[in-house]
Amino acid sequence: MKLKVFYTEEYNINLGILNKFHPFDGLKFQKVAAQIGDIRNIQICEPAASISDTEINAFVDSLQALLLKKKGYILRALEVPKIPLVPFSWVDKKVLLPMRWAVSGTLAAARIALAGENSWNIAGGFHHASKGVSEGFCIYNDIGIAVQELRNEGSLSLEDNILIIDIDVHHGNGNAYTFMEDNTVTLFDIYNSEIYPNNEYTRERVDINVPLKTGADGSMYLSKLREALNKIAGNYKMAFVVAGTDVLASDKLGGFKLNIDECATRDSLVAQKLTDLSIPFAFLGGGGYSSESALAMIAGIKKVVSI
Repeated sequence: MKLKVFYTEEYNINLGILNKFHPFDGLKFQKVAAQIGDIRNIQICEPAASISDTEINAFVDSLQALLLKKKGYILRALEVPKIPLVPFSWVDKKVLLPMRWAVSGTLAAARIALAGENSWNIAGGFHHASKGVSEGFCIYNDIGIAVQELRNEGSLSLEDNILIIDIDVHHGNGNAYTFMEDNTVTLFDIYNSEIYPNNEYTRERVDINVPLKTGADGSMYLSKLREALNKIAGNYKMAFVVAGTDVLASDKLGGFKLNIDECATRDSLVAQKLTDLSIPFAFLGGGGYSSESALAMIAGIKKVVSI
């Protein structure tokens, strides 16, 4: 399978010594890109530019646009302690700008999918953010912004059906909020039901809902995933796949017990099912809070491209 992989150096979040104080590896994107560039059938592409304030403000509401200018709110959303004497401009440059580049990568990957080619944005997948809230290390809802822009430019119509498959260990509450009233969007979500975010309202929006318990191992997870994938029915213009690596046993926040090969098998099962259904896809980076996160993404990309 041919795969266009979106990456730019601008994705990387480098806070120097502060990198040690957050479990997310903000430099994993460069690690992934360095290992996949020479793989046959992979083409590494760059998004043209970071998403603009105009495009973001067209998506978020006015309250959110105001809150995005407050350092304290952003730091809470990023789940880091307050950093004294550091201006918002520094946080914006070091953290939010890379995330805006990631949003652009999701938009670019979606355009490729709509043209009939499969893609993978190794950043993005900010599934806890929504129009009114930034939380869970997610500031911008990249899928929501991408769908908005694709509809505005005519690449997607309001009648086109879209599938979002969320295989990150955390429930995608932000995507559920964003598309709560949009019946053209089908939500598939397999997640740890015993951890954040414990939101029954958004879980009820999920069309193919697969809640699992803490301690789920690879065998159980992959069995439940296969069973749920067989429930996908209908015609979809494209699929977004939130492929967080936080299902790994080594992950500090997930609670599942998959190894790297099982995580990669998860990705290939989803890609194979979408291929069988003739649904072009855009995989997105999602979460991942272990030293093995980059390795798992590399393994997943290799296994998908081998299909």
